[in-house]
Amino acid sequence: MKILVGMSGGVDSTVTALMLKQQGHEVIGATMAIWGDRGVKTQLQEKLSAKHGACFGPDEKEDIESARRVAEEIGIPFYVFDCAQQYEEIVLDNFRKEYLSGHTPNPCIWCNSLIKFDVLPRLAKANGIDFDKFATGHYARVERLENGRFIVKRGINPKKDQSYFLYRLRQEQLKNIILPLGTYTKEEIRDIAKQNGLTVAEKPDSQDFYYGDYNELLNVEEKEGNIVNLEGKILGKHKGIWNYTIGQRKGVGISSTEPLYVIELRKDSNEVVIGPKDKTMNDTLVAENLSWIVEPKEKSFNCQAKIRSTQQPTEVNVTVEGDKIIVKFDDMQKSIAKGQSVVLYNEDTVLGGGIISQIK
Repeated sequence: MKILVGMSGGVDSTVTALMLKQQGHEVIGATMAIWGDRGVKTQLQEKLSAKHGACFGPDEKEDIESARRVAEEIGIPFYVFDCAQQYEEIVLDNFRKEYLSGHTPNPCIWCNSLIKFDVLPRLAKANGIDFDKFATGHYARVERLENGRFIVKRGINPKKDQSYFLYRLRQEQLKNIILPLGTYTKEEIRDIAKQNGLTVAEKPDSQDFYYGDYNELLNVEEKEGNIVNLEGKILGKHKGIWNYTIGQRKGVGISSTEPLYVIELRKDSNEVVIGPKDKTMNDTLVAENLSWIVEPKEKSFNCQAKIRSTQQPTEVNVTVEGDKIIVKFDDMQKSIAKGQSVVLYNEDTVLGGGIISQIK
C-alpha cells in the first residue's frame, strides 16, 4: 500500500513513517509549510517574540529540515507543500475573530480537520503524488464499523490521547486515515526511535500552536475598557479583552484580599468581569457548530465529555435542540470558556462535539 505520512520533524510522525515502512508499505513523507511569506509573518516579522517549540513560528524551516533529515534516515521520499495561505484564511482568521469577541479558540481543532487532514493530502494529490492512505502521528485510533462507517477512539494512553482534536473529521477523511500510534505510549515511541537510531528520539514535543505574545497574531490597537466585579463596580482598566482568558488569576492587575479570577469577557460593553474562585465553576454549557462522527439516536442521552484536551472524560447528560446541544455535567467544571470545544464520548469512542457558545 502507498501511504503518505504527514511529518512534522518530531518523534511521533517519524516513528509513524518508520513503522509503516517496516510493515512493508511504500511510504512517502510530506510536511505542510504554514509560516509563509505573507500575512502574519509579513506584518510582524520585525517584532515577533515567538520562541521555538510551537507548531506555528519562525523556526519552521528548522522543523522542515528535521523532517527532511529523518525521511532520509528512514529512506523515504519527502515533499514540502505550501499551506500558508489556507492556514492564514482558515485557522488564523478564526483565531483573531474569536479572541476579539472575548472567546478562547482552539486553533488545533481547525488545523487538524481543515488543513492537516484536508489541504495537505489534497495538495499532494494535486501535485501528482499517488497514495492510498494518509497517516499521522496522532495518539488516537480509527476503526471501521460493520455498517461501513468509521469512528475515532481514544489513544490507549490517557495522558497522551489526542482524540479531542479529531472530532470534526468527516467520514470521507476517516476512511482514508491511518493512525498507527493509538495503541502505544509516548515512552514506547521514544524507545522505538532510540532502538532505530533516529536523531529525533529525544526531541521535545511542541507545546502550543504559537509560543509567544498572542497580541502579535491579533495585530490590533489597544482598546481600553473597565475591569468590573460581579456587581458591576469598576475596579480598574484593561487594554483589550483579548488579553484575558476565562479562569485567569495571574496578571489581572487588581489588588484584593482574596484571589480574583476572570469570570466573563463582555465584548459589547468591553468589560472584563472578575470574581472569587467559586464563581469560575459551572455545570452547564450550550454548544453550536456541531460535528457528529456517531449521530445521536435520542434527543437526550448520557455520555462523557471533555472541555479540554488534557481532561479526562467526565459524566454528562446531553440534550439535542436543533443545531445546538445542552451539556449538563454531573460535577461542577472550572473555567468553561466560549470558543473552546466540548467533545462527547461513549467510553473510548468519540461521538462528536461542538463549539461552546454559552455557559450556564
